[in-house]
Amino acid sequence: MTRYRPKRSEELVGGSIYWIIKHRISVRQTILGFADSEADRRTIIRLDPELVTVRARPKRAHQGWRYLTGADAPPDLDGDDDGIMLLPPTLAQRLAMLALI
Repeated sequence: MTRYRPKRSEELVGGSIYWIIKHRISVRQTILGFADSEADRRTIIRLDPELVTVRARPKRAHQGWRYLTGADAPPDLDGDDDGIMLLPPTLAQRLAMLALI
């Protein structure tokens, strides 16, 4: 939920919202649409429940919307050609925390 509907909300449907966790872009969710809350006039962001892990990238925390172009968005890890998904989960997690993968 957000206070104001993003100005480019129509463009965002079908795109992704990226989650910054511990100062790193870590996962994304597909934006399904927007709806208005009748109770408090806020905007509800409807998201796909599936979290898609992306290649971690350092990012400062911020408030509000930031738009990522396709070139700026980190690639998903599930389709990686580097074999990262073959690493033991603990090693992959530690490398991701260091933003090395």
